[in-house]
Amino acid sequence: MSAPPSGAGTPITDRRQLVEYMEAGNKPRAQWRAGTEHEKFGFLQATLQPIPYEGAAGVRAILEGLAARFGWQEVRENGKPIALTREGASITLEPGGQFELSGAPLATVHESAVETDQHLSEVKAIADPLGIGFLGMGHTPTWRREDFDWMPKGRYAIMRSYMPKKGTMGLDMMLRTCTVQTNVDFADEADMVKKFRVSLALQPVATALYANSPFVEGVDTGFVSRRSHIWTDTDPDRCGMLPFVFEDGFGFERYVDWLLDVPMYFAYRNGKYIDLSGKSFRDFMAGRLHNDVGDVARLTDWSDHITTAFPEVRLKRFLEMRGSDCGPRDLIVALPALWMGVLYDQTALDAAWDLVKDWSIAEHDALRAAVPRLGLRTQFRKTTVQALAQQMIGIADAGLRARRQLDGQGRDETMYLDPLRRIADSGVTLADEKRERVAAAFNGKADALYKAYAF
Repeated sequence: MSAPPSGAGTPITDRRQLVEYMEAGNKPRAQWRAGTEHEKFGFLQATLQPIPYEGAAGVRAILEGLAARFGWQEVRENGKPIALTREGASITLEPGGQFELSGAPLATVHESAVETDQHLSEVKAIADPLGIGFLGMGHTPTWRREDFDWMPKGRYAIMRSYMPKKGTMGLDMMLRTCTVQTNVDFADEADMVKKFRVSLALQPVATALYANSPFVEGVDTGFVSRRSHIWTDTDPDRCGMLPFVFEDGFGFERYVDWLLDVPMYFAYRNGKYIDLSGKSFRDFMAGRLHNDVGDVARLTDWSDHITTAFPEVRLKRFLEMRGSDCGPRDLIVALPALWMGVLYDQTALDAAWDLVKDWSIAEHDALRAAVPRLGLRTQFRKTTVQALAQQMIGIADAGLRARRQLDGQGRDETMYLDPLRRIADSGVTLADEKRERVAAAFNGKADALYKAYAF
């Protein structure tokens, strides 16, 4: 999640400013980029327990080691490092200490692969001597909520208190899940709308391809993506499939109106997070929260507020694809390939829209509800999500070929889709693989997954 904002920000005097803030994301095609974000669980190799914040083998030690050795700049809150920045990228912490790389906006999947490899190499160089490993899965396979050391970020203390008021699994989302996501650009409002609709419709297909979280506290839950299921009971005010995106007239203004109705978590002033959980951003804009904040609402507050909505696809000044469990390196790199292939070539985007344009809201909801448990085996109309995944990958393949972005060996970006092709063609997800290995090779012990699947 985001680091604290810097600067005071422009006062908000009119709703139009909020719309213009979103519109500022419009970019010509030549400037389109994609940023890849992925989270991972750090664990102590000796005990297979989560790493604490403090201590010789802790989160802080890794952050400070990366800063000292690899030129990252520390971001501190109350004197403690809670993030790093370097050349358009950042490393941030999820509430339970999950390490997240928020990659720089990059023009090609080749560049994303290089960035991912460099990041994993740097983290390993610091973590290995400390006896720390990292695991990429959608949900930790064994740890309990009480096993975690909460990260020292003020926004998390507010969210920790508020989450149980809205759903039963919000704390699990915060502590025990990891995702990989890709952020994509749009040219204008019409392009944003089409990409939003296509990616929102296809997000359950991506969830099925990336399913990698069958276990909770060592028990097989029956889900292939327990992480995805958790979002269904986190907070109905800020999560879900956003049916209004498919309504006539949808655009920046309609999304802003929805965000204005999402209850707030906080405002940030003078180095502190102020608890505004459950309060209205509309009231903040109207000056009715002055006694709480001592200040008017500012665009930095709006920027923060946007990050506290958690739909399956999120609009900022770009679109975030949020439906995928984290996994190994090759699947991390495959995600920008999948979405850039579908969304960044007009012929591919049109083909994807033709695939989903007549799906009903009820069908969107049914897919979203069924995929966390059934994954690629989910039935849809007269076919399966596995068949839809093959179609989606085929569209992405054609889109990447049309982009003709070649690496130094003359290879295009389609090679990064190979791990997804194997999953779609076989019907065997990472969740299926891990379930089988735990049952057959690990004597039912899910804790063996930490070392067997460490980065």
